[in-house]
Amino acid sequence: MRTIIVGATAAGTSAAAKAKRMNPELEVVMYEMRDYVSFGACGLPYFVGEHFDNPNQMIARTPEAFAKQGIDVQLEHEVVAVDFDTQMVTVRDLKTKQAKTEHYDQLMLATGATAVMPPFENGQLDNIYHLRTLADGEVLRQLGQTPEIQSVTVIGAGFIGLEIAEEFHQLGKKVRVIQLEDRVLPLAFDPELTAMMAADLRDNGIELRLSEAVQSFEGQSKVTGVVTDKGRYETDLVVVAAGIRPNTQFITDDRLKKLKNGAIVVDQTGRTSIENVFAAGDNATVINSVTGEPMYSALATGANKLGRVVGVNLAGQQAQLPGMLNSAGVKLVTLEAGRTGLTSAEAQAAGIDYDTVLIHDKNHTDYYPGQSELTIKLVYKKADHVLIGGQIIGQKDAVLRVDVLATAIQAQMTTEQLGLLDLVYAPPFARTWDALNVAGNVAH
Repeated sequence: MRTIIVGATAAGTSAAAKAKRMNPELEVVMYEMRDYVSFGACGLPYFVGEHFDNPNQMIARTPEAFAKQGIDVQLEHEVVAVDFDTQMVTVRDLKTKQAKTEHYDQLMLATGATAVMPPFENGQLDNIYHLRTLADGEVLRQLGQTPEIQSVTVIGAGFIGLEIAEEFHQLGKKVRVIQLEDRVLPLAFDPELTAMMAADLRDNGIELRLSEAVQSFEGQSKVTGVVTDKGRYETDLVVVAAGIRPNTQFITDDRLKKLKNGAIVVDQTGRTSIENVFAAGDNATVINSVTGEPMYSALATGANKLGRVVGVNLAGQQAQLPGMLNSAGVKLVTLEAGRTGLTSAEAQAAGIDYDTVLIHDKNHTDYYPGQSELTIKLVYKKADHVLIGGQIIGQKDAVLRVDVLATAIQAQMTTEQLGLLDLVYAPPFARTWDALNVAGNVAH
């Protein structure tokens, strides 16, 4: 049984390792465009921000480690075409430029995604970067250490945009964030929380320009300015964080079901609409635990989990991923925020009759030093009070509390059950009625 895996980052390597462990007789070949595998891009903002020095810490396993397991890793090889009828892939050696065709019995597509570069005028100028690859991180880290780089402009206020903005701010740079939408993180959080995020950025010296469209860049060889529909701003460095696009354009067969953005639609087993073809990672969907529908959630957590599930199925066993909640967190300047499940907008779009509650409470007892405020929003079904979403923001102890909400949503708990849930109590960590208990009790 010849298994070809296209892409060797999170999902692909998780699948390969799991499949080979469960079925040592399985022939597994991984093709990867880059010269490294098993890379965790989530660490890039913190590498740029000098929280650690060795970029190899973002690489979980080496090609040599996979080779010892009996997995054939072909670096700097790009799969440029797939024929589902003959079960053949066309592979190009990026060093020799030679192409060949290879047969598969099973195929996994784990091709990831590419940073989007909108059609800005003069986008080819130097010092305009994305933050997606190891090379991106190494260049931006070096520029962050360069005294001549004083003004940094970040285009896009999603997770990556805010993370890299905060890191450059901590490095002492003058940071500006330009966002097309009227809020930061508009798809991940509700307005009550994003307003607090925006205030945190602005109050701590990060210039935030909302509802503003970048049009072009200025400069001779290096970028010197950014032009928008509302003004011109001098800058020494630009980081474009305008989203990502799944790497699926090389597959033109309409029988492979995709979302509008190109993400491959899969079921809970990782199977696509094509027989013997699986997909996982930033090029594919996952099943939403609340709605039961495919959703695009480009997170390492989903990539690794669904990749592992695909590995079990490639090995000839049976496994499925019940669903994902798009649980994620972000560190701002003085605040941290996390979310899970559905936002109010997502619940409305799904046609769910829902209600919400928003509370302001404290992270621990009044008399223990270092108390700070937590803001919690719950989203729940109006009829039976079953939890379907939650968001928390605060200076400390906010994000990890979201894990409780994720567990509660997955277990289909009600707000009443959350209100009486036996959570940890000790004065340095919580009140006798934890803030989550309070939110659950206020909800009904």
